[in-house]
Amino acid sequence: MELIWEVFTETLLDTLKMLPFLFGVYLLIEYFEHKASDGLPRALRKMGAFGPIGGAALGCLPQCGFSVAASNLYSGRLISLGTLIAVFIATSDEAVPILLSDPGSAPKVFPLIVVKLVMAIGAGIITDIVIKLVRLRRNTQEEPYRDLCENCGCEEHGIFRSALVHTVKITAFVFVVSFAMGIAIGLLGEETLDRILLTDSPVQPLVTALIGLIPNCAASVVLTNLYVAGSLSFGSVIAGLSTGAGMGLAVLFRTNRNMKENFVILSLLYLCGAFGGTALNILAGIAGA
Repeated sequence: MELIWEVFTETLLDTLKMLPFLFGVYLLIEYFEHKASDGLPRALRKMGAFGPIGGAALGCLPQCGFSVAASNLYSGRLISLGTLIAVFIATSDEAVPILLSDPGSAPKVFPLIVVKLVMAIGAGIITDIVIKLVRLRRNTQEEPYRDLCENCGCEEHGIFRSALVHTVKITAFVFVVSFAMGIAIGLLGEETLDRILLTDSPVQPLVTALIGLIPNCAASVVLTNLYVAGSLSFGSVIAGLSTGAGMGLAVLFRTNRNMKENFVILSLLYLCGAFGGTALNILAGIAGA
């Protein structure tokens, strides 16, 4: 019962922190869908290189509200896939506050943020370039702006109420998933995770990148604590935190109708995190040799 209550209160607080972001995003989406001209959504989708750069910068803020917001915006095709990937990779969730709270670990914050920012911008820009090249080769057009509020009653009740309804639904979904994952991680325990993470193994980034995909801030908390304790290398914690987009992935699967595309995004995110973390470990090994 103590574990359940602790996870419940933490999940509730984390979920409430997302409310302003979620409501703001849905209000923006409602406005675009029902009040704004077609030029505004088109302008957002064609931000080019500035999309991933801006997305990476916002993702660096220590919370996962922006990853959730980005999932909603991408589901409506208001941002590019590269921008979404940039936000996901840059998101560090609880890692930054945990490191800053420990005077001995505080100096590790700057290199962690810089490396994740560079990875996020690079992966985002490359993703958008590849997609444009594929479209040119196949002679296909950019996907049109999608309606995310079918049968929401916004015509009768206004965009404010419709945005509020969407916010409540997604908030409830986020809370349920976060609570379930928090209980599961709590029952598993950090010692078990330490053994699973294959300490000092060259394949450790592949494992941490997989754990980072867990849609809960508890994953970033565990990975950061293990990094501070010396169980994870810098490359391994980068791999896990790069795939750790908080509830962003869960919301993407909830709002984006193309499941095949969602799994492609999931795989792309994992590959970016695993490859980046492994490359950092190899570079660290060469530098230390």
